[in-house]
Amino acid sequence: MDRRTFIRRGALAGAGAAALASPAVAQERITWRMVTTWPKNFPGLGVGAQRLADRITTASGGRLTVQVYAAGEMVPPLQSLDAVIDGTAEMSHGAAYYWQNKSTALNFFTGVPYGMTSQELAAWVVHMGGQELWDEVYDQFGVQGFLSGNTGVQAGGWFRDELTGLDSLKGLRFRTPGLGGRVWEKMGATVTNLAAGEIFQALQSGALDAAEFVGPYNDLALGFYQVAKNYYTPSFTEPGLATELVVDKAKFQELPADLQEIVRAVCQSEYDTVTADFMANDPRALQTLVNDHGVQVRAFPEEIVEAGAKAAMEVIAELRDGGDEMTKKVTEHFISALNLMRTRSEGNERGYLQARSQYFTL
Repeated sequence: MDRRTFIRRGALAGAGAAALASPAVAQERITWRMVTTWPKNFPGLGVGAQRLADRITTASGGRLTVQVYAAGEMVPPLQSLDAVIDGTAEMSHGAAYYWQNKSTALNFFTGVPYGMTSQELAAWVVHMGGQELWDEVYDQFGVQGFLSGNTGVQAGGWFRDELTGLDSLKGLRFRTPGLGGRVWEKMGATVTNLAAGEIFQALQSGALDAAEFVGPYNDLALGFYQVAKNYYTPSFTEPGLATELVVDKAKFQELPADLQEIVRAVCQSEYDTVTADFMANDPRALQTLVNDHGVQVRAFPEEIVEAGAKAAMEVIAELRDGGDEMTKKVTEHFISALNLMRTRSEGNERGYLQARSQYFTL
């Protein structure tokens, strides 16, 4: 064998060994379907779902490719979790409180009236045992959930007529989901939940008197200002709505460890990215609503805010004292964590924001 033949054969052998050692070459490429509750390219939420899918695909070098199906493209928006449970899709992107009919405990992993802010919720789930409780709830359905974004404190909603007090709420037909819906019902409203793409038509037709979805960033895109001009903010029932990525747990556990970690890491990163997106774009959208569309921004009458707090305490107490065992367990844990964290939020953050508002102007 001459020297050139020896070198050529050695190079080929080395290339073959490298191919066997490379996960990107040796491991099977997987494609997963993600169904969402959001319209395609919907600001913040739909865009966040697509970005999450793209980042998983890129970070894995295409070994785990995630294809996104927006609301209605594969299944109706409020059936996306069922699509994962029955195997139609491997992932869903939505909000856990949409599935409270499966377990009331799921409300606590999205948003609770007068409950945790986005920072507090992340602290509870990531560092205080919330994720383990969430896993326990979803184990009943063969899925697993991860935080994937947060809107921050939302707007209170769009109302055809100005609110003067609690009497304004009697018989009010209001779109709002989760435990917040129960709070509004206790105050006299008639509550329903609709997916994002269905709300405008219901408002326009008169089937609804009022609706809340998220805040200015989304609400501008949905066009609610064309029907109602009274925009109440802030919300006391949506202090920090978290979105979730849900995966088929058995299929997730079959993934190589590095792909599992990519999914977890991208979800955690997207939680921060989505929150920043809303922080940046809500005030811009609100300026457009006020300056270009004549929207009247109002604060809820104090009578409603106080009654809402009382109703929220009643709702949470009912879950703690009269719910199923899993819901009781989650509720008690949530209350304990909130009472600890609020000593910082209300002692540090609130004091700072009050001082900045009062004394600091540029």
